Amino acid sequence: MPMFRILLSVFLALQLVCNYAQQPNIILIVSDDQGYHDLGCYGSTEVMTPHLDQLAAEGVRFTNFYVTCSACTPSRSGLLSGRYPQRNGTYELFRNDRVDDGYLYTDYEYRISPEHILGMDQRERLISDFLKSADYVNGIFGKWDLGQLQRYLPLQRGFDRFYGFANTGIDYYTHERYGMASMYDDNEATMKDKGSYATDLFEREAISFLETNHERPFFLYLPFNAPHSASNLDPEIRGSVQAPESFLSQYPAGPGKRGRRVQGYRAAVTCMDQAIGSILERVKNYGLEDNTLIIFLSDNGGSGAADNSPLRGRKAQMYEGGLRVPCIIKYPGKIRPGQTNDDFVSALDILPTILAAANVKVPESVILDGHNLLPQVVDDGIQENQRKQMFWEFRDEYAARVDNWKWVQTKEGEGLFDLDHDLSEKRDLSASKPDVLQFMRQSFRTWQEEMLKAEPRGPFRDY
Repeated sequence: MPMFRILLSVFLALQLVCNYAQQPNIILIVSDDQGYHDLGCYGSTEVMTPHLDQLAAEGVRFTNFYVTCSACTPSRSGLLSGRYPQRNGTYELFRNDRVDDGYLYTDYEYRISPEHILGMDQRERLISDFLKSADYVNGIFGKWDLGQLQRYLPLQRGFDRFYGFANTGIDYYTHERYGMASMYDDNEATMKDKGSYATDLFEREAISFLETNHERPFFLYLPFNAPHSASNLDPEIRGSVQAPESFLSQYPAGPGKRGRRVQGYRAAVTCMDQAIGSILERVKNYGLEDNTLIIFLSDNGGSGAADNSPLRGRKAQMYEGGLRVPCIIKYPGKIRPGQTNDDFVSALDILPTILAAANVKVPESVILDGHNLLPQVVDDGIQENQRKQMFWEFRDEYAARVDNWKWVQTKEGEGLFDLDHDLSEKRDLSASKPDVLQFMRQSFRTWQEEMLKAEPRGPFRDY
């Protein structure tokens, strides 16, 4: 009997090792408010991003990639759930809008404010939940943005380790928002690293996570706050992007406040790029590079000092500059290096892609709005692009894309554009293409009705 138990233990251990060997590691990197043009591999000659450029050279660069919202919280909800924000219930920001008037909350006021008490519906299953069920160890280092109360924090959403902040933005050095300490170490607020630059801290914690967990399958989620502007009540800092002097010195400061903001923005991007390079180098040193799926994207279009060219618009707008973002995927042995992919794809497709790579099944009861991208990019695309349409709704502004057609309805008016011939959305074809305009309006209404019929999720739906 003891020999049988020994053999059984050996068999189970070998089976576990085999399972681990078949499961790829997953690294999902998200920048914050980065412009479409602001990487070398997307055409920039002003911003230095050597490590992300190398990632693109070793994988596939998407030119036609869309997020689910032009602002951070709903965009991240769609990314992590694989479901439209209107379906998962998080289609607005969890924030207090008192930055501009410099209001300093008391601790009590902040703790009962919407920014602190709202969070993503706990019934939603995220990438981390699915991977946890497949024995992955999951870590997040950076911006969470899906709720600050303990029941909403990452450790209650499938993650094993969290170091970062849970609201929409912080000062890069004090880690405060409205004067309130915002950094978390797992479930506890912390001020132990006050004074240290946020990107450096997220790099440190990610490397520590890899040191501890590199011998088992891991999901490393790196949502940087760079290059988002600093959330500081000081008007001299607010709206600027903070960066260490060693990176600021790499860029000349232009004239006036605008020039300093551009300098800070570019420096923050390059600092983030170096942190990414350091983390990926550690993965390589552990011998894990060939079994690691790496995905990089921005959470929405750039704002402030960002460059979204040749796209029109910026963050929080329905034009391409608010919705189309850079995305790079590297998967050695599966995706041929050096590809540029022009397919119409979306952040909704990231969850299905990750779960397919990890061989994790999604229950039929979970309705996803995306699909696995790997068949489109493995072996030069053994499957045609599956996405034909996508829809957006944010703060009483709307947009739809069906094939090459793009329709927008904003507070300034309505527009219809042919993206195949007018990527910058300069020529409104509403008057000359009334049938297409009507079709796009109806397509949007049909999608809107589908979202309203979906099982309601909080916190904003009335049910």
